[in-house]
Amino acid sequence: MSLREKIDFSNLPVHVAIIMDGNGRWAKKKLLPRNLGHTNGVKTAKNIVELARSINIKVLTLYAFSTENWKRPEEEISGLMWLLKKYLKSELATMQKNNISFRVIGDISKFPEDIIAEIKNVCEKTKNNDAMIFNFALNYGSRQEILRAVKNIIDKKIDTPSEQDISDNLYTAGQPDPDLLIRTSGEMRISNFLLWQIAYSEIYITDVLWPDFSDEEFYKAIIAYQQRERRFGGI
Repeated sequence: MSLREKIDFSNLPVHVAIIMDGNGRWAKKKLLPRNLGHTNGVKTAKNIVELARSINIKVLTLYAFSTENWKRPEEEISGLMWLLKKYLKSELATMQKNNISFRVIGDISKFPEDIIAEIKNVCEKTKNNDAMIFNFALNYGSRQEILRAVKNIIDKKIDTPSEQDISDNLYTAGQPDPDLLIRTSGEMRISNFLLWQIAYSEIYITDVLWPDFSDEEFYKAIIAYQQRERRFGGI
Protein backbone atom coordinates (compact mmCIF):
# COMPACT_ATOMS: atom_id res chain seq x y z
CA MET A 1 0.00 0.00 0.00
CA SER A 2 1.36 3.42 -0.95
CA LEU A 3 1.59 6.27 1.55
CA ARG A 4 -1.15 8.14 -0.29
CA GLU A 5 -3.46 5.16 0.11
CA LYS A 6 -2.92 5.26 3.88
CA ILE A 7 -4.35 8.78 4.16
CA ASP A 8 -7.85 9.21 5.58
CA PHE A 9 -9.21 11.85 3.22
CA SER A 10 -12.15 12.47 5.57
CA ASN A 11 -9.73 13.66 8.28
CA LEU A 12 -7.38 16.05 6.50
CA PRO A 13 -5.92 19.10 8.23
CA VAL A 14 -7.79 22.14 6.95
CA HIS A 15 -4.75 24.43 7.24
CA VAL A 16 -1.15 23.24 6.84
CA ALA A 17 1.72 25.62 7.60
CA ILE A 18 5.32 24.83 6.65
CA ILE A 19 8.64 26.27 7.77
CA MET A 20 10.73 25.57 4.67
CA ASP A 21 14.20 25.07 6.11
CA GLY A 22 17.44 23.59 4.84
CA ASN A 23 18.10 25.08 1.40
CA GLY A 24 21.56 26.31 2.39
CA ARG A 25 22.56 23.04 4.06
CA TRP A 26 21.29 21.10 1.06
CA ALA A 27 23.57 23.13 -1.21
CA LYS A 28 26.52 22.86 1.19
CA LYS A 29 26.22 19.06 1.33
CA LYS A 30 26.41 18.99 -2.45
CA LEU A 31 29.24 21.56 -2.61
CA LEU A 32 26.96 23.97 -4.48
CA PRO A 33 26.33 27.73 -4.04
CA ARG A 34 23.59 28.55 -1.50
CA ASN A 35 21.39 30.13 -4.16
CA LEU A 36 21.22 26.81 -5.98
CA GLY A 37 19.75 25.44 -2.78
CA HIS A 38 17.11 28.17 -2.92
CA THR A 39 16.44 27.41 -6.60
CA ASN A 40 15.74 23.79 -5.77
CA GLY A 41 13.70 24.90 -2.76
CA VAL A 42 11.43 26.87 -5.11
CA LYS A 43 10.88 23.71 -7.18
CA THR A 44 9.80 21.91 -4.01
CA ALA A 45 7.47 24.76 -3.08
CA LYS A 46 5.81 24.63 -6.52
CA ASN A 47 5.26 20.90 -6.13
CA ILE A 48 3.88 21.08 -2.58
CA VAL A 49 1.42 23.84 -3.50
CA GLU A 50 0.01 21.73 -6.31
CA LEU A 51 0.06 18.58 -4.18
CA ALA A 52 -1.81 20.28 -1.33
CA ARG A 53 -4.41 21.49 -3.79
CA SER A 54 -4.76 18.03 -5.34
CA ILE A 55 -5.62 16.40 -2.00
CA ASN A 56 -8.00 19.20 -1.02
CA ILE A 57 -6.06 21.07 1.65
CA LYS A 58 -8.02 24.31 2.08
CA VAL A 59 -5.24 26.60 3.37
CA LEU A 60 -1.48 26.27 2.87
CA THR A 61 1.00 28.71 4.40
CA LEU A 62 4.68 28.66 3.44
CA TYR A 63 7.33 30.60 5.38
CA ALA A 64 9.42 32.01 2.55
CA PHE A 65 11.30 35.06 3.91
CA SER A 66 11.44 36.22 7.52
CA THR A 67 12.10 39.67 8.94
CA GLU A 68 15.46 38.28 10.12
CA ASN A 69 16.51 37.09 6.65
CA TRP A 70 17.64 40.59 5.70
CA LYS A 71 20.79 39.82 7.73
CA ARG A 72 21.96 37.42 5.04
CA PRO A 73 24.67 38.37 2.49
CA GLU A 74 23.54 40.89 -0.13
CA GLU A 75 24.30 38.47 -2.97
CA GLU A 76 22.02 35.83 -1.42
CA ILE A 77 19.20 38.33 -0.87
CA SER A 78 19.47 39.52 -4.47
CA GLY A 79 19.23 35.94 -5.63
CA LEU A 80 16.16 35.37 -3.47
CA MET A 81 14.48 38.48 -4.89
CA TRP A 82 15.16 37.27 -8.43
CA LEU A 83 13.74 33.84 -7.61
CA LEU A 84 10.66 35.40 -6.02
CA LYS A 85 9.89 37.52 -9.08
CA LYS A 86 10.46 34.58 -11.40
CA TYR A 87 8.20 32.37 -9.27
CA LEU A 88 5.37 34.89 -9.25
CA LYS A 89 5.50 35.34 -13.01
CA SER A 90 5.71 31.64 -13.78
CA GLU A 91 3.11 30.37 -11.30
CA LEU A 92 0.20 32.75 -11.92
CA ALA A 93 -1.22 30.56 -14.67
CA THR A 94 -0.90 27.45 -12.48
CA MET A 95 -2.71 29.16 -9.61
CA GLN A 96 -5.50 30.22 -11.95
CA LYS A 97 -5.78 26.74 -13.41
CA ASN A 98 -5.97 25.19 -9.94
CA ASN A 99 -8.36 27.83 -8.53
CA ILE A 100 -5.82 28.92 -5.88
CA SER A 101 -6.07 32.29 -4.13
CA PHE A 102 -2.56 33.69 -3.57
CA ARG A 103 -2.08 35.92 -0.54
CA VAL A 104 0.97 37.42 1.13
CA ILE A 105 1.37 37.73 4.87
CA GLY A 106 4.06 40.12 6.09
CA ASP A 107 5.28 43.64 5.39
CA ILE A 108 6.12 43.79 1.69
CA SER A 109 6.85 47.54 1.77
CA LYS A 110 10.60 46.83 2.07
CA PHE A 111 10.74 44.86 -1.17
CA PRO A 112 11.82 46.39 -4.52
CA GLU A 113 8.99 48.18 -6.34
CA ASP A 114 8.91 45.73 -9.25
CA ILE A 115 8.43 42.80 -6.88
CA ILE A 116 5.72 44.63 -4.91
CA ALA A 117 3.92 45.26 -8.20
CA GLU A 118 4.20 41.58 -9.16
CA ILE A 119 2.91 40.46 -5.74
CA LYS A 120 -0.08 42.78 -6.00
CA ASN A 121 -0.77 41.61 -9.55
CA VAL A 122 -0.89 37.92 -8.57
CA CYS A 123 -2.96 38.63 -5.45
CA GLU A 124 -5.45 40.70 -7.44
CA LYS A 125 -5.82 38.23 -10.30
CA THR A 126 -6.35 35.24 -8.00
CA LYS A 127 -8.44 36.92 -5.29
CA ASN A 128 -11.71 35.29 -6.36
CA ASN A 129 -10.30 31.77 -6.58
CA ASP A 130 -11.82 29.63 -3.85
CA ALA A 131 -10.45 26.08 -3.92
CA MET A 132 -7.41 26.80 -1.74
CA ILE A 133 -5.83 29.79 -0.01
CA PHE A 134 -2.07 29.90 -0.46
CA ASN A 135 -0.39 32.23 2.02
CA PHE A 136 3.20 33.18 1.22
CA ALA A 137 4.98 34.65 4.25
CA LEU A 138 7.32 37.40 3.02
CA ASN A 139 9.23 39.72 5.34
CA TYR A 140 7.13 38.06 7.99
CA GLY A 141 7.68 37.93 11.75
CA SER A 142 4.98 36.85 14.16
CA ARG A 143 5.89 39.22 16.98
CA GLN A 144 5.73 42.09 14.52
CA GLU A 145 2.36 40.79 13.28
CA ILE A 146 0.94 40.67 16.81
CA LEU A 147 2.28 44.17 17.55
CA ARG A 148 0.62 45.39 14.35
CA ALA A 149 -2.66 43.81 15.47
CA VAL A 150 -2.45 45.51 18.87
CA LYS A 151 -1.81 48.90 17.24
CA ASN A 152 -4.82 48.35 14.95
CA ILE A 153 -6.99 47.56 17.96
CA ILE A 154 -5.81 50.72 19.72
CA ASP A 155 -6.55 52.75 16.60
CA LYS A 156 -10.06 51.26 16.51
CA LYS A 157 -10.55 52.30 20.16
CA ILE A 158 -11.62 48.82 21.27
CA ASP A 159 -11.59 49.22 25.05
CA THR A 160 -11.69 45.56 26.09
CA PRO A 161 -10.18 43.52 23.27
CA SER A 162 -10.91 39.80 23.05
CA GLU A 163 -8.91 36.94 21.57
CA GLN A 164 -11.13 37.24 18.51
CA ASP A 165 -10.18 40.91 18.16
CA ILE A 166 -6.53 39.88 18.03
CA SER A 167 -7.26 37.17 15.44
CA ASP A 168 -9.31 39.61 13.37
CA ASN A 169 -6.36 41.97 13.08
CA LEU A 170 -3.71 39.46 12.06
CA TYR A 171 -2.61 38.92 8.46
CA THR A 172 -4.56 35.64 8.52
CA ALA A 173 -7.85 37.25 9.60
CA GLY A 174 -10.83 35.15 8.57
CA GLN A 175 -8.78 32.01 8.04
CA PRO A 176 -8.75 28.90 10.25
CA ASP A 177 -5.66 28.47 12.41
CA PRO A 178 -3.16 25.83 11.26
CA ASP A 179 -4.04 22.27 12.23
CA LEU A 180 -0.58 21.05 11.25
CA LEU A 181 2.79 22.82 11.36
CA ILE A 182 5.61 21.11 9.47
CA ARG A 183 9.28 22.05 9.84
CA THR A 184 11.96 20.55 7.64
CA SER A 185 15.71 20.11 8.35
CA GLY A 186 15.25 18.84 11.91
CA GLU A 187 15.46 22.18 13.72
CA MET A 188 13.39 22.20 16.93
CA ARG A 189 12.17 25.79 16.97
CA ILE A 190 9.30 27.92 15.71
CA SER A 191 11.42 30.82 14.40
CA ASN A 192 8.86 33.60 15.02
CA PHE A 193 6.25 31.96 12.77
CA LEU A 194 2.49 32.21 13.39
CA LEU A 195 2.97 32.31 17.18
CA TRP A 196 -0.65 33.27 17.87
CA GLN A 197 -2.17 31.00 15.24
CA ILE A 198 -0.34 27.76 16.16
CA ALA A 199 -1.51 27.67 19.79
CA TYR A 200 -3.14 24.26 19.21
CA SER A 201 -1.40 23.10 16.05
CA GLU A 202 0.09 19.63 15.77
CA ILE A 203 3.82 19.97 15.11
CA TYR A 204 5.70 17.64 12.79
CA ILE A 205 9.50 17.86 12.50
CA THR A 206 11.42 16.02 9.80
CA ASP A 207 15.19 15.83 9.25
CA VAL A 208 14.61 16.03 5.48
CA LEU A 209 16.02 19.24 3.99
CA TRP A 210 13.44 21.33 2.13
CA PRO A 211 14.72 20.70 -1.44
CA ASP A 212 14.30 16.96 -0.75
CA PHE A 213 10.80 17.28 0.72
CA SER A 214 8.83 15.06 -1.66
CA ASP A 215 5.21 13.99 -2.07
CA GLU A 216 5.96 11.01 0.17
CA GLU A 217 7.36 13.26 2.93
CA PHE A 218 4.22 15.39 2.80
CA TYR A 219 2.08 12.27 3.04
CA LYS A 220 4.11 11.12 6.06
CA ALA A 221 3.31 14.40 7.82
CA ILE A 222 -0.40 14.05 7.04
CA ILE A 223 -0.44 10.44 8.29
CA ALA A 224 1.38 11.44 11.50
CA TYR A 225 -1.21 14.18 12.04
CA GLN A 226 -4.05 11.71 11.59
CA GLN A 227 -2.55 9.37 14.17
CA ARG A 228 -2.68 12.00 16.91
CA GLU A 229 -5.55 12.66 19.29
CA ARG A 230 -6.36 16.36 19.37
CA ARG A 231 -7.88 17.23 22.77
CA PHE A 232 -7.38 21.04 22.81
CA GLY A 233 -6.70 20.96 26.55
CA GLY A 234 -9.51 18.51 27.33
CA ILE A 235 -9.41 14.84 28.29
